[in-house]
Amino acid sequence: MDSSLWSIDWRGIAIPSGSVLELIVRGTLMYMIIFLLIRVVPKRQVGALSPSDILVVVLIAEVAGSAFGRDYRSVSEGTVLVATVLFWSFAIDWLQHRFPRVEQLLREPKVKVIENGRMLRRNMHREFLSHEELMAQLREAGVEEVAKVKAAYMEADGRISVIKR
Repeated sequence: MDSSLWSIDWRGIAIPSGSVLELIVRGTLMYMIIFLLIRVVPKRQVGALSPSDILVVVLIAEVAGSAFGRDYRSVSEGTVLVATVLFWSFAIDWLQHRFPRVEQLLREPKVKVIENGRMLRRNMHREFLSHEELMAQLREAGVEEVAKVKAAYMEADGRISVIKR
């Protein structure tokens, strides 16, 4: 019989080695900091996932990965951090759904990039959207010329929505 099986610190795996409250505070602070930093990233670079979705995936992967290794002394510490990340993801989504003002503060607004057949270069520049990228999005919407567009918006997920003339 292998003696290493019996040398596992089962108590150390299950019982947190530090303060559970500290883990919750750390998870909360990291969630909020990364959430705010992701808001700065131009939308087209984010892709089809919302910044909140990306944040949850990245944080859970990091927290769970650390819990599998020796960074944390117990599985319960990793579980507390994952639960904290999921709690904030749910809480922010719930608050945005329940209170329109919270949604206005936290959701990225759409940005108009074409108005009456004219590209709005300042808005495109702010979103790091090149002429070629905009034209590719227009072609995907079945539009060949900017002049045929009444309005186009870069949505929060980075896609371009087009209203034809």
